[in-house]
Amino acid sequence: MTCKNRAKNCGGCPLLEVPYPEQLKQKEAKVRALLGKYGPVHPIRGMETPTHYRNKVISTFATGSGGKLVSGIYAAKTHKVLPVERCLLEDEVLDTAMEAVRAAAAACKYQPYNEDKGTGLLRHCLLRRGVATGQVMVVLVTAQPVLPGAKNFVRALLAEAEKRSVTVTTVVQNYNPRRTSVVLGQQEKVLYGKGFILDTLCGKTYALSPRSFYQVNPVQTAVLYGLAVDAAKLTGNEVVLDAYCGIGTIGLTAADKAKQVVGVELNRDAVHDAIGNAKHNGVKNARFFAADACGCDLHGSAAGRFHPAVHRERGPHGPEAGGLRQLQPGDHGPRPRPPDEKRLPRGRLHPGRYVPEQ
Repeated sequence: MTCKNRAKNCGGCPLLEVPYPEQLKQKEAKVRALLGKYGPVHPIRGMETPTHYRNKVISTFATGSGGKLVSGIYAAKTHKVLPVERCLLEDEVLDTAMEAVRAAAAACKYQPYNEDKGTGLLRHCLLRRGVATGQVMVVLVTAQPVLPGAKNFVRALLAEAEKRSVTVTTVVQNYNPRRTSVVLGQQEKVLYGKGFILDTLCGKTYALSPRSFYQVNPVQTAVLYGLAVDAAKLTGNEVVLDAYCGIGTIGLTAADKAKQVVGVELNRDAVHDAIGNAKHNGVKNARFFAADACGCDLHGSAAGRFHPAVHRERGPHGPEAGGLRQLQPGDHGPRPRPPDEKRLPRGRLHPGRYVPEQ
C-alpha cells in the first residue's frame, strides 16, 4: 500500500508498506516483550479493513502556491503545513467535507492565520463524523472573535457539501486567540445546527461536542470495550469505577451489567456530557463526578459515599469536602476564572457542552 503524502514528507504511517498481518505480528511481539512477564498476552485483534477509520480530522490552514488557501498537516519534523486532500487514515466523507470547507472559505476570501506575524483569520478546521448516524460536524477555529459574513460562509459550505453528496449537520466557530499549538480555544459559537452530533457505540447513543474526547476508531473501540466488559465478569453486584471517564463511554457500556457506575473526570464539560449521555440512554445507575481521579479514594462508592484521599480543608461532609463534586444539568461546577478582557461578551460566544433535550 502506498500514499502520495509520504513523498511529501508526511511522516505518518511508518509501517504503511509492511503487510498488515506482519504489522500485527511486530506489534504483538513488542507488547509481549514489555508485558509478557506480568501475564498472558493474547493475539492482537486486528481490523478487517485498517484504512479510512478515523472519525475525527484536524486540518491546519495555510497559504499555498499562487496564494491559494490550502489545509493539511505539519510535515515531519517541521512546522510547515503539508497540503492534504486525501488520507488513508481519515474517513473519506470527512476528506470530502474538508474540500467543501476550503471551497467555502476561499469563496468568502478568508485568509489563513500566520503564526509568525499573528495575522489572518483561519487557524484550523476540526471535523467529526458519527459513523453510525452519518452526522457531520464542522468546527472552524479562528484567531479572531468575529467571523465576517458567517451566514454567507454557512450557506456556501452547505452548498459546496451538497455538491459533493455530504450532509453537514452542524457548524461551530471556535475562537482561539492564543499563540499555542493547542488546536481549540475555550469559547465557541454555534453557526448552524445544534452544536453537537450523535453517534452510537456498543448500543448506546452519545452526543459529541467539539471538545468531547471520543475514540477515533469506532470499529476497534467496540471490540476493545466488549473485551473489557467481558474480562470484568460482571454479575450485576459490582460498582464499576470509570476513572478519567470523559463523556462516559466505557462506564455506560458496562452499566447494563453492573450494580452502579461511578465516573470521575477532571474536565467538567465532559462530565456534563456524560450526565447528558446517561440521561439520553435511560441509564439510571451511573453517577459522574468532576475531580482528579489521581487524588480521590473512591473505596466508599458502593454505599454512595466518596472519601477524598487528599483532605484540603475542613468543611461540609460529602463529595465536595475534598474537591470531589457531583455535577447535575445546570450546575457548572467550580467557578471559572474572571473573564479575560480579550474575550467576547458571554452572549456572543459560550463554552460548548451538550445539554439533553427535556
